[in-house]
Amino acid sequence: MTPLLHLDRVTYAYAGAAAPSLRDVSLAVEPGELVVLAGESDSGKSTLLRAAAGLVPHFHGGEFAGRLEVGGLDVREHGPADIAAVAGSLFQDPETQVVLGTVRSELAFPLENRGWGDAAVARGVEEAALALGIGGLLDRPTHELSGGELQRVALGAALAARPALLLLDEPTSQLDPVAGDELLGVLRRLNEEWGTAILLAEHRLDRCLSAADRVVAMRGGAIVCDAAPHEFLRREPALRTPAAELFAHAGLEPLPVSVKEARAGLRRAGVAPPPAEPPAAAPAPAPRRRRRGAPAPAVAAEGLWHELRGGAAILRGVDLALAPGERVALMGRNGAGKSTLLRHLAGLARPTRGRVRAAGRVALLLQNPGDYFVRDRVGDEIPAAALEAAGLAHLAGRHPRDVSGGERQRLALAIVLAGGDAPAAVCLDEPTRGMDRAHRDALVAAIERLAAGGAAVLVATHDAEFAAAFAQRIVLLGDGAPVADAPAGEILAGGWYFATQTARVLGGAGGALLPEAGAAVLADALAREVTAPA
Repeated sequence: MTPLLHLDRVTYAYAGAAAPSLRDVSLAVEPGELVVLAGESDSGKSTLLRAAAGLVPHFHGGEFAGRLEVGGLDVREHGPADIAAVAGSLFQDPETQVVLGTVRSELAFPLENRGWGDAAVARGVEEAALALGIGGLLDRPTHELSGGELQRVALGAALAARPALLLLDEPTSQLDPVAGDELLGVLRRLNEEWGTAILLAEHRLDRCLSAADRVVAMRGGAIVCDAAPHEFLRREPALRTPAAELFAHAGLEPLPVSVKEARAGLRRAGVAPPPAEPPAAAPAPAPRRRRRGAPAPAVAAEGLWHELRGGAAILRGVDLALAPGERVALMGRNGAGKSTLLRHLAGLARPTRGRVRAAGRVALLLQNPGDYFVRDRVGDEIPAAALEAAGLAHLAGRHPRDVSGGERQRLALAIVLAGGDAPAAVCLDEPTRGMDRAHRDALVAAIERLAAGGAAVLVATHDAEFAAAFAQRIVLLGDGAPVADAPAGEILAGGWYFATQTARVLGGAGGALLPEAGAAVLADALAREVTAPA
């Protein structure tokens, strides 16, 4: 069988880069395979996908060696337009891939380019919209969409023509838990029923590992592991999912690739965690009033409304206050109003009603880090000391568009924090997009330092593991208003979707949110089993 994607000893270096981003890479993806690309930031995953789409070297320039064929097309002789007939692509920045004014036009555009008739185009648009749950967006202007909605629209455009191969770079990074699960279900169905081959780069492996035929792990631009999911988890401890980490900390084998498999493994091991305590009924919260002598909020929204010209409300009477030094995660489904709320707090949008009060500058990192780059070199964006502190000094000579998604996020955050006086509050919108675990942990430490210095930190995120690691408090937004505002443990333990993988494996037992705490719950359960009378 001829591979749909074939790389033979491919080496590639971006223009101005000190070292290659791909090193002697050989890889084959057969028709009908679902292959997951794993690895830390700057490991070469995005560059490999760009090369497979023909963007390397035709768009990015640089030096290319070796042979790469997509559907029999050699990328040295065929550019991105030719390869797009074989391979649909979704990259980390869907904002730059959506180019037309309405969702319907965006989905129709690739089909019209292929010369499809009107009826076939209409059918393709409807099928893509149904598959991704975006039927209600078809006549919406694309500039009004949330980041997660844009991501689904860009994927719909890639899917509409039913390509033989899909190249996906962090496709769930901006999706809420339900939309992320639905997307993986769509991809599994495309793979199993249509025979679509999929090469999928992801940092959140807990979402996709169970669907993979193989996992290809990269490090330093080279492939270091190409194995089935269980073997991958055994060989690459730095890339393990939370469920696998839970088992590793608890000394249990084999390491599971899914929540279902983890629960079955606990039953086989005879380790039954205590049943989760049902949440106690709490009285309706009274309006938060500032005590006499208490410090003023770092930032506060008071009765905040944001209505579109047609009358639809994005924010509905939001009351939210953050104290100096407080760390808060803002969660909720796509389109709930999270990004709009952050824009209001930072003064980038004017409320229809209500007001925002701030004790000083409110720094904001938007979803698209490319919005912050104005120079041709990473080293020209911020002072050298700030670049060194962000761990990006080695990229000083690179163009910002040529670095990985996680590196772009870190650079944009460094730009935001380097500008002006020390902020009273810092708002981050999906800051872990494209970020590996090590850099996510570094971001948690940076958030804790900001808070220790007196800044309130509000982070909009769909990443429950990240929220559990940094947040003292979770605000859950639904239809433009807070529907829950409570300590992290009350929101992230015991739920179906807004829960960490550890909490889902243990059913919320012990309130454990992260693998280390979960392993302690299992150790207690095992001790009770040992000491229980026969």
